[in-house]
Parts: sequence; structure tokens; C-alpha cells
Amino acid sequence: MKGLILSGGKGTRLYPLTYTRAKQLIPVANKPVLVRVIEAIREAGVREVGIVVGPTAAEIKDALGDGIAWDVKLSYIHQASPDGLAHAVKVSRDFLGDDPFVMFLGDNVIEGGISSLIRDFADNAWNSQIVLKEVDNPSAYGVALMRPDGSIQQLIEKPPVPPSNLALVGIYMFDRHIFQAVDAIKPSARGEYEITDAIQWLIDHDFSVFPHIHRGWWIDTGKPTDMLDANSYVLEEITPDIHPAAQVDCASTVDSRVTLQAGAKVINSIIRGPTIIGKNTLIENSYVGPFTSIYHGCQIRGCEIERSIVLENSRIIDIDGALRDSLIGRNASVKRSRGKPSGIKMNLGDHSTLWV
Repeated sequence: MKGLILSGGKGTRLYPLTYTRAKQLIPVANKPVLVRVIEAIREAGVREVGIVVGPTAAEIKDALGDGIAWDVKLSYIHQASPDGLAHAVKVSRDFLGDDPFVMFLGDNVIEGGISSLIRDFADNAWNSQIVLKEVDNPSAYGVALMRPDGSIQQLIEKPPVPPSNLALVGIYMFDRHIFQAVDAIKPSARGEYEITDAIQWLIDHDFSVFPHIHRGWWIDTGKPTDMLDANSYVLEEITPDIHPAAQVDCASTVDSRVTLQAGAKVINSIIRGPTIIGKNTLIENSYVGPFTSIYHGCQIRGCEIERSIVLENSRIIDIDGALRDSLIGRNASVKRSRGKPSGIKMNLGDHSTLWV
């Protein structure tokens, strides 16, 4: 069994953060989303993983290396242009060979991992298995129509009248027959080789395609609100921990749901979890509320902040009012000027400076 992670997208819905960073490397609970995907695949017993990369290839390779840090062997597969998920499978053929594989979109965060999916596929003679999730707005997704025997009869992309509420979430299992499918299909109206068309080709040619219904939460971290939701879910899951090299003075209150990483320092502040404070980050004269992730090397002084993500080496200093529901990029500065707004909301890109 091999793993295939698709990480070639530009992340335009996360601009301005993704002007200067691959979207899959933006951290959720202080760990890049792409690393969480690698860990989910490894925990399912898969050690050989290919990553399909595009314009951000150099940054992804620099961040992940050969994969030894996560006990996997990583290979990088270049996709010259964003021609669709099925095209990504096609260009990965040399890496995949005839082995069955799990394909995972590199910006997905899912509860509970994929071990049960791997077991399902290994225990059955299916040609493909796709992960589905019940959603409230199925017309916004590709959805599946099921047969009475539980197999998939049809996949329909964003139907105005959905035949079910079971949406594709971007995790798939395939055997070698998928290569027949991706070679047979034509580009869609938007000029891409769609993986849904390839799966439908399998169905239409009597190959077996079955679902795996995911019962936990799932987030596609494509938009700022999605990143904040995923951050909240993951923070609730992690086991809180205060590193021995973290410091909390006697004037501070840090509750039991807070994680402090090595070198974090808390001075005259209140921190309420679930929250994570990164390595060598200073929190001083501040309140950090629930569902907040502050990455490494930051300074938060004289502020209130909650349900936000702050990336590395940023400074938020002397802000009146609470900073909420915000994404702050790397090396950014947010400082007080005149006026006292009661609340601030922003998505601030890397290397920005904003006076409020």
C-alpha cells in the first residue's frame, strides 16, 4: 500500500496568506496541515508516500525533506500544470506502479484518521473506495447516489437537486485499474481531468466502487473560516502539555487545557484553553482565549485575542478591544494607534504592518 498526497494548489481562497506560503503548510494547532495528513497516512500503516507538487514545490520539499522526521519515505512528483486530480494520478504512475494506494488532498483535516478506511479496502476485493460525509448543503459538493447493495451507482458534481446528502471529502482508495480510467476520460468543461469522471468510468465498466461513510468531523481548509474551524476542532482533540522549558510567572493563570511549547513565556497574563502557545513565544500582560493557536517566536503584549491563528515571528502589541476570528501571517505586526475599537477582525498577510 502506498500513499499519494496532492499538494499542487496555489490556495487562492486563502490570499493574502498564500501569496508567500504553500497553503498546505499553514499550521493548525501549530502543526502544518500537510504534516497532519502525512501522520494520518503513517498511522494507518503506510510508509511510502508520494507528494504531488506544483509551483510551491521548493517550499514543501524544504519543509518536509525525505520524511524521516515522520517515519515515512517521501517522494516528490511534479505536476507541471493544475490539470485536475485525475491528471495528478496519471503523472504519479511511475511512483505508484501496480500497488493499491490511498489518495488524500493535502489541505484536508479529518477526525480519527484513516486506519479503518485502509482496513476496509484491504479486507474486500473492491477496485475503489471513496470517503463520503453527510453534509447539510450537498448541492455545493460532488455527491454520491447509492445502489441497494451499498455500492456507488453515480457521482454527480454540485447537483441542483441532490440525490443524497453524501458528499465526497477528498480521500480515495484505488487499485491499479484507476490508470485505465484516467487514460480513458476526457477533460471536463473547465479543462481538467476530474477524479469523479475517472471513478464514474470505473463504475460504468463494472468495477466495484464502495463508500466509506465518515462519521466524525472533516474540514477542507480552503478558506480562512475553514482554517479557524479546523484549528478549533484539533485543539479540542490534542492532549494539553506544558513543556519543562516553558515559563509561567506567579501573576499568570494558565488553565488545564493549554499547551505551552518549549521556551514559551507567560507573564502577568491569563490563558484559557483549548489553546496552544508556540516555541519561544512571549505572552505578556494579555488575555489569550479559547481556540487560539500562536506559533513560534511571536510576541503578544497588552492584548486580548481569541479564536485566532497567529503565524511565526509576528507581534501584536497594545491593541484596545479583543482580536477575534483572525488569521495573522508570518512576521506581521499589529500595533495600536489612536482610537479604541471594541473589536477587530482581519486576515493579515505575511510581512504586513497594520496600525489600528
